[in-house]
Amino acid sequence: MAKAQTEEVLQMESFGTALNVAVIGASGAIGGALAEVLEKCQAVSKIIRFSRSSPRSVDKEHAWLHLDLENEESIAGAAAAIESSAGELHIVIVATGILHDRDRLQPEKTWRNLSGPAMETAFRLNTIGPALVAKHFLPLLARDRKSVFAAISARVGSIEDNHLGGWYAYRASKAALNMVIKTLSIELSRRNPNALCVGLHPGTVDTALSKPFQGGVPEAKLFPAARSARHLLTVLDNLAPENSGCLYAWDGSQIPF
Repeated sequence: MAKAQTEEVLQMESFGTALNVAVIGASGAIGGALAEVLEKCQAVSKIIRFSRSSPRSVDKEHAWLHLDLENEESIAGAAAAIESSAGELHIVIVATGILHDRDRLQPEKTWRNLSGPAMETAFRLNTIGPALVAKHFLPLLARDRKSVFAAISARVGSIEDNHLGGWYAYRASKAALNMVIKTLSIELSRRNPNALCVGLHPGTVDTALSKPFQGGVPEAKLFPAARSARHLLTVLDNLAPENSGCLYAWDGSQIPF
């Protein structure tokens, strides 16, 4: 019974039927979970998964294509492939992000830890990459009904909500992503009034990204990726075009920029 109730919640009714969906970062925990949940949704007709891994075919209905977030030519090529096959998209989710990467990037506890190369890495992957995806994928959004471009952001990217400090590169790059989302939404409203552009905060998800920082997280606040994915998709289903340009948490609440 619980499974049936979950599937009923995720019908994505506000989007209609025969949906074409693109998930960028589908090889990651959250992106993979989003794709899996959407694959079970009867309203979804086609899912295209993107990652840096080599292109491979999943089946006739769902493709897996290459996209390098740090290479605009790769992003443009991926968008061109979608335009020639699916034609238009109804849901685009950029489920990428970096918080730490061995010696290349670690969350800073003090300004003494600030590093130019580390900040460049955070901005390339957390801000510039999603912005370039938007550049090439926003024109593919359907115009005759509700469609959405969503990017995974973070509560710690909120300037107003920053009471602890630290994590300079991650906070700054996610704050910049939030500004990109807001600015994109203004232009998008003029070009495609039925479309939304939003940021999503997935909560603290049990992934490799959050693993080193889960010590103080209550068990009830540490989500499996599949649970977070269901929450986020429900949030998207409940949004209307007038909600564009904002950052929403997994529970549907709006987080101030």
